[in-house]
Amino acid sequence: MIKSVLDLNALGISCTIDNLGEFVYEKEEAIEAKTQILKVIEAIYEHDAKAHISLKPTQIGLDIDYDFCLTNLTEIVEAANKHNIFINVDMEDHAHLQQTFDLIKTLKQKYNNIGTVIQAYLFRAEEDIKNFKESRLRIVKGAYKESEKVAFQNKKEIDQNYLRLLEYHLLHGRFTSIATHDHHVINHVKQFVKENNIALDKFEFQMLYGFRKEMQLQLAKEGYNFCTYVPFGSDWYGYFMRRLAERPQNLNLVANQVFNKRVNTIIGICVGALLVGGLLKKTKG
Repeated sequence: MIKSVLDLNALGISCTIDNLGEFVYEKEEAIEAKTQILKVIEAIYEHDAKAHISLKPTQIGLDIDYDFCLTNLTEIVEAANKHNIFINVDMEDHAHLQQTFDLIKTLKQKYNNIGTVIQAYLFRAEEDIKNFKESRLRIVKGAYKESEKVAFQNKKEIDQNYLRLLEYHLLHGRFTSIATHDHHVINHVKQFVKENNIALDKFEFQMLYGFRKEMQLQLAKEGYNFCTYVPFGSDWYGYFMRRLAERPQNLNLVANQVFNKRVNTIIGICVGALLVGGLLKKTKG
């Protein structure tokens, strides 16, 4: 993982590193995840990598006990703060939203190296972005299936809200991470920052590792801050399914990231067997 990060750094691209994992219900597993994240922080420092951390609160114990999670997160933020490394607390589903904001508010009383994510499909997103305008924020459309009681269901409405939130934080916020693979949004942002004289050091574009590689390199070459989201680890299922739900064409891209050649071969054999079985059934019918 560190080698991949350093390779991207050499191309003028920074990274946010996600040790994959979420919805943990055992303290031992949460502590193990915390320990791994602390190792990543040390690796970033030791290799002088241009990178920061992304993590999910449920991976370090939010579903076990709030105070237990806060203790783990505090240890992570403290360790990162010593090395001037930023911690981005990822947002999960709506059920964990308020508790996650509470964690961040508590830690921001002492630390300045922590930020979070605003999900544009949620009705409350506009209020939340105003409450956290002094924070570094990643703004996304949202990748969890949410009820119509709390979230927009229509793509057009989500896209419109996404642009509204981006524009607000670009004008009023501390720093904006624009997480999108949509070139229409990227072109809109380019024009918006130009028209409003927004400095390039006030924002960055973000994409997932392995997605639209040429565009990532091109944006970096054009002088924009660019950050690649680098996931690693064995707990890939939740990440995989959200990427697939966002866009079915992501299947091949995600498979290339999270599976090695041996696993791809096994999957290929299994899929082939299923297809052959289906054909035989049809033939017998």
